[in-house]
Amino acid sequence: MVATSNVTEIIFVGFSQNRDVQKIISVVFLLMYTAIVLGNGLIVVTIMTSKALTSPMYFFLSYLSFVEICYCSVTAPRLIIDSFTERKVISLKGCFTQIFFLHFFGGTEIFLLTVMAYDRYVAICKPLHYTTIMNRRVCGLLVGAAWGGGLLHSAGQTFLIFQLPFCGFNTIDHYFCDVHPVLKLASSNTFLIGLLIIANGGPISVISFTVLLTSYVVILLSLRNQTSEGRRKALATCASHIAVVGLFFIPCSFVYMRPCVTLPVDKIVAVFYTVVTPLLNPIIYSFRNAEVKKALRRLVGRKVIWEEK
Repeated sequence: MVATSNVTEIIFVGFSQNRDVQKIISVVFLLMYTAIVLGNGLIVVTIMTSKALTSPMYFFLSYLSFVEICYCSVTAPRLIIDSFTERKVISLKGCFTQIFFLHFFGGTEIFLLTVMAYDRYVAICKPLHYTTIMNRRVCGLLVGAAWGGGLLHSAGQTFLIFQLPFCGFNTIDHYFCDVHPVLKLASSNTFLIGLLIIANGGPISVISFTVLLTSYVVILLSLRNQTSEGRRKALATCASHIAVVGLFFIPCSFVYMRPCVTLPVDKIVAVFYTVVTPLLNPIIYSFRNAEVKKALRRLVGRKVIWEEK
């Protein structure tokens, strides 16, 4: 059962108290959020409708793009709306809900990126066995495991916060609810809860990041046996994946691997893993990919023909 609390709402400080600055921030985030939804949504539609993009890599990419839209939607729309209001308020239950979905989609993205690294490892290091290892059933199980891992991680984080009493101060120096800022509002000793939160969240980022980097190192070492064309394609793929991994995992590790304290810079760091990474995903993963660009042109061509009819 939830602990007794007399706090019913949480107040966000946001990025700035200046109304003009808030409006500028709102416009910037609105543009970025629109680009995220359109870019990632276009990838999902293109992969689902294209008969050429049937390999496991594109199967995982479509799910990653969908998760990116959901992940960004947990925080960005509220920030945009709050920029036009004087009191940036969320109910306590709404705060818990935001924490749950933030960690659900964030955890799922971490596991999906790890799965995609494994897929690239098999494709490059074991090309003759690729279709046998990465068959449709295995791909479905890996995606299901990613969603399940995200759910377990999120349920654990939310459960730990849900047990705490909130009876006094109700303002957090952030623009969304997360475990560390909300933990500071608790009216009880949070040392043990803080350790459990770190144990549940931090190692996931660090271990997954280590596995990802190790897999890409193995891939790069194996390229010595590839043709020059094969090396070029593999390097291009790995470089784009590593860029996304770095942009997402380094800020996450900075926030969730340290003791449960909040820093003013956390708001800026959070923008990288909640907005910047989903924004760059379509560019890094897809729009630089020749096969995806061809599929996009065919999709647009069919739409134009349909409109002419």
